[in-house]
Amino acid sequence: MPASPSDVRADRADRADDILALARLATRRGAIRDILGWLTWRTGGPAALVGDTGRVLARPGGESDPSVARLAAEAAVELHRRGAPSAVLGGGEGPPVHLIALDADPRTYLVVVGPDDPRCGTLLADAARTLGLCWRLEWAERERRRIESAEGHSREAVLHLLMVGSVPAAQRIAGALRAALPSVIQVYVIECPQPRRREIAQRIDREAGGGAWIVPCPVRPNHLIALVPPGTAAPSATAAPPGTAPAAVAGPVAGTGPPQEPLDLLIVRLVPECRVGVSAAVALRDTPTAYEQAIHALAVARNAPEHRAGFGGDVDVTVLAGPEGYLWASELLAPCLRYAPARRADPGPQELLGTLGSWLSFGGAASRHLKIHRNTLAARIRHLDELLGVEVSRSLPAQSAAWLALRLHTAPQAAAARALAPPGRTATLDAVLGTSAAGTWARVQLRPLEQTGPTATLETVRTWLRADARLPAAAAALGISLPGARKRLTRAEDMLGRSLLTAPSAKYELWLAMRALGSL
Repeated sequence: MPASPSDVRADRADRADDILALARLATRRGAIRDILGWLTWRTGGPAALVGDTGRVLARPGGESDPSVARLAAEAAVELHRRGAPSAVLGGGEGPPVHLIALDADPRTYLVVVGPDDPRCGTLLADAARTLGLCWRLEWAERERRRIESAEGHSREAVLHLLMVGSVPAAQRIAGALRAALPSVIQVYVIECPQPRRREIAQRIDREAGGGAWIVPCPVRPNHLIALVPPGTAAPSATAAPPGTAPAAVAGPVAGTGPPQEPLDLLIVRLVPECRVGVSAAVALRDTPTAYEQAIHALAVARNAPEHRAGFGGDVDVTVLAGPEGYLWASELLAPCLRYAPARRADPGPQELLGTLGSWLSFGGAASRHLKIHRNTLAARIRHLDELLGVEVSRSLPAQSAAWLALRLHTAPQAAAARALAPPGRTATLDAVLGTSAAGTWARVQLRPLEQTGPTATLETVRTWLRADARLPAAAAALGISLPGARKRLTRAEDMLGRSLLTAPSAKYELWLAMRALGSL
């Protein structure tokens, strides 16, 4: 018997309500799961998205019946075998299984198990269209995240290669990403709220016009590292009164245009929570030096009223070089350089030296920098203790000596200087630090503490170094509280313009300077 006009009107009203409900659900985060949950409630049977191989791709939250999931999987495989876009399978002794392929992905089926309602087909057809759009959006979002992750890992690889001195390899990878590295750079280290790091990186990249090479720091989750061409600036909107848009520029007139604002100042103005440390301009091959400079500048920026600081010191230790220095460095590192691993999978000399350099810079966080397990890092450091015959794992004097030896060993002129050394000649650290040039360098390192700060600050730094840079031990030796010792060292950071409490730290240079002057 044909349906009455009132029944038809009621069906149309019900369908309109269903379509409106689907449209509202489609705007939510997690729309697919919510729509499947609504369908389960609306039809009285479990709903799911199932692939053509029988794998359940999405379902509502909560517990699922394994037997129902098996029926849905078998029905999806059977419908794909038939090549039909929709069907009702089963019935008889088992519950009917309604299936319809998504327009956006014909190999994915909306499956509802159980309802025995002739109007279910119309509802599923409407739901499949909405689900198809949501499925396509979700797939596109997954692809975007995958591509973004791949680019992020590639950028991190470029930074790692620059930090270990493999500049040609870094340039090749950067070229493949269609973002060439500048030959001269400044390094920005930007401290920002961790949950907003991605958003802040995108904003900086946009404001810099794509000219900044921005990498989330692999060691510290609240740091961004940016390699920026010197002089990079962005159009400033500060010339406009508050609450008004910047005036439009009528045309390109020589000497006119929007005022330019240095990028570091722009960052702290746009994101007041940020603190920015900026290195000096250096050649691309000197990226590790620039990174250390930016970290030191960041230590000053944390307490600066403008929340940014440029590096104004000097971390160059080549003044300690010369024949004695190169010879001493090669002798200290010789056991590691001659080491032959027992197994092919064990780290070789260069990998061990890379581990030593990373650990001296980042401590326990070197495991994140090197992408190795912390137990692997600990085992390598113990192995280096045995090879070098000193406790680089615990002793600040041994760490300072190893730090200086690595710096001298990797200097461009080191190989030539070692070749000129007379056979059988040996050198000691005291001989390296005993030259007049080393004394001058040491006095320059300590001058800010001696001339601009109270005696207590210098003595705190000295005690801290004697305690192997362990703050609790230094506080106990000074007879002051731990916060009091930390406050004094923070004051010393401001005087020196260098980082002490955050790695990379200036503790190695300060220990060497005090050793050179005989004040330790």
